Amino acid sequence: MRLERRASVPPILYVAAPLAAVMVALAISGALIALAGASVPEAYRRMAIGAFGSRLAITETLTRATPLILTGLAAAVAFRARLWNIGAEGQFYIAALATAALGGAASAGGLLPGPLLIPFLMICGAAVGAMLLLAPLALRLRFGVDEVVVTLLLNFVVLLFVSMMIDGPLRDRMAFGWPQSVRVSPEAALPKLWQGTRLHVGLLVAVAMSVVVWIIQSRTAFGLEAKAAGFNPRAAAFAGVPIPKVLVGVACLSGGLAGLAGAIEVMGVKGYVTTDLSPGFGYAGIVVAMLAALNPIGVVAASLFVAATFVGVDGMSRALKVPSFIADVTVALSLLCVLVALTLVTYRIRR
Repeated sequence: MRLERRASVPPILYVAAPLAAVMVALAISGALIALAGASVPEAYRRMAIGAFGSRLAITETLTRATPLILTGLAAAVAFRARLWNIGAEGQFYIAALATAALGGAASAGGLLPGPLLIPFLMICGAAVGAMLLLAPLALRLRFGVDEVVVTLLLNFVVLLFVSMMIDGPLRDRMAFGWPQSVRVSPEAALPKLWQGTRLHVGLLVAVAMSVVVWIIQSRTAFGLEAKAAGFNPRAAAFAGVPIPKVLVGVACLSGGLAGLAGAIEVMGVKGYVTTDLSPGFGYAGIVVAMLAALNPIGVVAASLFVAATFVGVDGMSRALKVPSFIADVTVALSLLCVLVALTLVTYRIRR
């Protein structure tokens, strides 16, 4: 048996295959729910209610999806050019810390007026995230160091650095001993899309960025060069594509998106930084990117699916006493099934 690349693939298969794969993953997860002693239809009904059954549920799902869209875009942009950015979690945290520091300074000394402060902090967060990814890229281009290892280990280094800063120079003296950073200025808080909920305009920014990334990838020379660098770097270099320059641009875009996620989370939800600010948004972004087949528009749908799974399972777990870890299993199974489905879309099995 061998795999043979298909001569042509109908575009509809690229949409139908991931949907079918997710259905298979949900069926397998249903078997695990049944083993836990719960009714599978009731479990999925409870999950749907927990994710979309009320105003609070819908807004919590969308709030959870907002950083996932940006970290998913960060992974999708990098992976498309074969820049293996596993450090979105670190880029998220370092940008969040920079946002809190600058936002706290604005609160203390009047750095900028309100209308300018929000975009300023977003740009600063994106810039800090981009700079953190440029360091591993420099090591790869200069010394051939594997960026997978460097970006992964940087996540732990950054988290320890954040812990040190919020226990030291950036500690909020009014937090009664709780380790958290200073608060950003109230003028830097993102406006709410729905009053009385946590849903903020960061969702609109995230969706807009997915459209921007799609335009860059499909309508610009840089997007074509990045795609060529991902498909075959040697052929792209032979054709005149400046691979190092393209990878620098990809790193700035990818790290900037992850950094923007950190800045938005601080300004839109928390208002300050703690070491549990992210429940794994950077790592979940990799899953989101793969579920979306690295498509920027598909990242939005994949983020909603992942967010709804985690938010919905919380309600299901409380109602039916099913372990909440079933959400991690469902997302992981979805990823594996999607990878298999996309492989079978691209290749056919030959005897």
